[in-house]
Amino acid sequence: MNDLILYHNPRCSKSREALKLLEDSNQDLPTFLYLNENLNHADISSLLDRLGISARELLRKNEDDYKSNNLKNTKLENAELIKFMIQFPKLIERPILDNGIKAVIGRPPEKILELLV
Repeated sequence: MNDLILYHNPRCSKSREALKLLEDSNQDLPTFLYLNENLNHADISSLLDRLGISARELLRKNEDDYKSNNLKNTKLENAELIKFMIQFPKLIERPILDNGIKAVIGRPPEKILELLV
């Protein structure tokens, strides 16, 4: 199996649930605290490829930064949305489990178990 990494926000209950599921499955893996550590354009673009989704689908639409920056504007391209995710990482949906080939958003948290099979 490839190396797993969990994109994690310890303040998020879903992210904490996902981490607990992994621990209960005896998965010893690193966490990437994406609110504290910087993601660049290439990181996010590559992650989107492994998730198989667009930048818009990775956005948390209830965040204040989403609303205040008018990110519901459908004319914004992926590259522009990624710039906002870099500037405001709270916009990134979480948790995300990534094995380097495929990634999955843990909504619900049990969804991350798909990568353990």
